[in-house]
Amino acid sequence: MTGKSNDRLFSFLQARGTIIFIKNKGDAQMKVVMINGQNHKGSTWHIGRMLAEKLTVPEDITEFFLPRDMPHFCLGCTQCFMKSETLCPHAAQLAPITAAMDAADVLIFTSPVYVYHATGSMKAFLDHYGWRWMPHRPEAKMFTKQGVVISTAAGGGMKSTNRDIADSLFFGGVPRVYKYGLAVRAISLEAVTEKRRANAERCKAAEQGTRAAGGRRCVFAAEFFGKFYFKRRNLVLKSVYALCSIAE
Repeated sequence: MTGKSNDRLFSFLQARGTIIFIKNKGDAQMKVVMINGQNHKGSTWHIGRMLAEKLTVPEDITEFFLPRDMPHFCLGCTQCFMKSETLCPHAAQLAPITAAMDAADVLIFTSPVYVYHATGSMKAFLDHYGWRWMPHRPEAKMFTKQGVVISTAAGGGMKSTNRDIADSLFFGGVPRVYKYGLAVRAISLEAVTEKRRANAERCKAAEQGTRAAGGRRCVFAAEFFGKFYFKRRNLVLKSVYALCSIAE
């Protein structure tokens, strides 16, 4: 894809008037982690990769492929909830992925649509992070990140697929999650028409905000959203605890 195409792709993060991150010229490059819900590099992966390369340099992009890099299902042993995530039977496979996500500025999750939902490998991966949800043991590092969820399908199901992943990010403390789904009307990248490839590159957005203020990358201040999210989540949790007390 051309640099101009990548520029158009990056702009989809401004949908509905939102913009991602703030990075001034001269600042360190953003670190991006991609979690891919399939092993092969098809339409969904290509869109995610195009975005990642617009956000930062290739050296600062870390990718994981499922199930290759985490092939296990959650066993429901509850060790991560009750004691420590290090006691998970799959802790060794999860450790490098967790470390990369904690160090990243932007998390990009990609998944093709499988029967109107995310892939089984993606679901199995997300299940392993239930202990990080806000009612349990949330990780403060998540409060300053932003997430992007991308899905493609030959037909439909992008909305429900994106919701599968976005819900886990939201309840895991990520304050801003962007979703993008595209019906490519094909089962392989080679079969996608030029018109639909162009649609993927445009990604429904306005260009102007990406180069505001002398070439700065304009984005919401992550710290602000982290604080706002934390306060809002506290109110929700207080309400839940109050209801539980009444029920008891």
